[in-house]
Amino acid sequence: MDITDLILNDHHRQRQQFAVLDDVDPGDTERLGLIWGELADFLEVHAAAEEAVFYPALLRVGDPDREETKDAIADHNDIRDAVREANGQDVGSRPWWDAVGKARAANTDHMGEEEDEGLKDFRRHASLEERHDLAVQFEASKTPPAAATLDESDKDPEEYIEKVEGDA
Repeated sequence: MDITDLILNDHHRQRQQFAVLDDVDPGDTERLGLIWGELADFLEVHAAAEEAVFYPALLRVGDPDREETKDAIADHNDIRDAVREANGQDVGSRPWWDAVGKARAANTDHMGEEEDEGLKDFRRHASLEERHDLAVQFEASKTPPAAATLDESDKDPEEYIEKVEGDA
């Protein structure tokens, strides 16, 4: 098991769930709401688990200028903001679709950058043993009891890095 593989698997699931939304009859607001609710929760938990487990490790071994982490935390904020915006709209309405589109665009951008930069750098610099240990922590952090304790709030990227490095 490797944390980079698990993150890629989560990204695939996110892409699939956005595609499922595309396939639901726009008038079926009950199904749209159910699928969106699950996806919105998954986006939140995934981002918070990355912030708790992956990005602190990346800062230690593969992000010397801190730019990848800063960008990722800002991306997570953009995704969260769009999710909150969608959750404040009537499911299936034009404003809801617009906000879901913002979440999708921010998430797609984030996943591409993370896959091309952060995950690649981490695979190059972290041992297989560390990647395995972090995979176990990452998956455990997403389980319902642990996920409830994750910090899903927006974070200032600079303050996040200062806190992570101060806790190290």
